[in-house]
Amino acid sequence: MSLSVPFRIGETLPPAARPLLHDLGLWPGFVAAPHLRCVGTYASWGSEALHGHSHLHDPQGHGWHLDRARFDAFLRGAAEAAGAEPRRAEVVPLPLRGGVPRVLIRAGGRVAEERCDWLVDATGRRAVIGRRHGRRHKQDRLVAVYALFERRLPGQRAEDAELRSLVEAVPRGWWYTARVPAGRVVAHLTDADLADSALRSAGGFLDAIGRTRHVRTRLDGYDPAAAPAPRWTSAHGLRLHPAAGPGWIAAGDAALAVDPLSSQGILNALHTGARAGLTVERCLSGEPAALAEYCLFLERIAGAYARHHAETYGQEQRWPGHTFWERRRHAPLVPHRSGT
Repeated sequence: MSLSVPFRIGETLPPAARPLLHDLGLWPGFVAAPHLRCVGTYASWGSEALHGHSHLHDPQGHGWHLDRARFDAFLRGAAEAAGAEPRRAEVVPLPLRGGVPRVLIRAGGRVAEERCDWLVDATGRRAVIGRRHGRRHKQDRLVAVYALFERRLPGQRAEDAELRSLVEAVPRGWWYTARVPAGRVVAHLTDADLADSALRSAGGFLDAIGRTRHVRTRLDGYDPAAAPAPRWTSAHGLRLHPAAGPGWIAAGDAALAVDPLSSQGILNALHTGARAGLTVERCLSGEPAALAEYCLFLERIAGAYARHHAETYGQEQRWPGHTFWERRRHAPLVPHRSGT
């Protein structure tokens, strides 16, 4: 991993991405990159025992643990090859005027207004454009505290050979770890108001890992002295409503962000991004009904996600008195009133 590119969490691509990558014409370039196979998962969820799930019988084959920086650069390159013109600048959205989308582009100390036929909001959870036209609905207060472990101890085998993800539930949330091309990522998921402040330091994060039953074993062979300070990021489910309107459309996390437990975040971004592009094309071709169809498409995804989320969290019954799990007994995508 290049030291100039910080590690970004969000590295799992499930087997279901394979046909979508084919349809987008991305498959040859994707398989040529040094991403790691993900051959299944282990989970301590609902009991202390570790249960395995293999992709061996999945009709789409195995999934992947991505070199995320390389994957993102690959997608940008594909967009440019298709005709996109990249500009590195700050976008300041403006209200629609006469139904015409407008944005301000701030770069190099200069601000210029840009006009276009359509605006696509792919700004992630910030929803820079969509939040001015719709209302965001926040599912809970989930945050991820994570670190990438890269250095192996002297005398240990040079490579970590475990290619399955591991998820472990604990009283105040859950942990996961996965092997990625740069090393091993370890993350703790909990609610922002329940997170232990000690998790902000490398030592505190290592101590917390040491109290897990299974995740800690995946760090055998890694040098604890080289443990980095953990980073924090939002991880809650988030939905924009509406996610499209005349002249604008949201895709990916800007439209619908999901709990990392689903391992569907990147797949959802690819899927909704492709559908948003087709929707804009149809609207430009004189099919305004395409917008309503796109919103219905998102409604169906959100409904399936909500059912799966409730079912999965409902399988963990060991700590009914703990706030984290009690909150998830009823956790719909409810309106978030703080404006953030």
